[in-house]
Amino acid sequence: MNTVLFVLNDPPYGTERSYNALRLARNLLKKDGKQAAVKIFLLGDAAACAKVGQKVPAGFYNIGDMLGMVARAGGEIGVCGTCMEARGIGAADLIDGAARGTLDQLGEWTLAADKVLVF
Repeated sequence: MNTVLFVLNDPPYGTERSYNALRLARNLLKKDGKQAAVKIFLLGDAAACAKVGQKVPAGFYNIGDMLGMVARAGGEIGVCGTCMEARGIGAADLIDGAARGTLDQLGEWTLAADKVLVF
């Protein structure tokens, strides 16, 4: 099985980069036979993607919900701990399936990945 690592840098809203990354991640996890293992690491403003309780206007995508779908489908989600602290996000503020991560974890995931996609 191939491992695909997604590294997200952009905030949950204001651009569509995180949205498009999560669309692709979800698509890979839906493939018959699960051809790929998916890992997502959130850096910088992307740390806010994993914040629980996001409220968006009706008909607008919810990045927190999308990230939760990835986690429930078996994707692993790491959130940069330094980036969380800089934004006032605690471990209790993360959606189910997301966990505080480290640069060491990102390094290990990068070396183990078959493909690394940066958004």
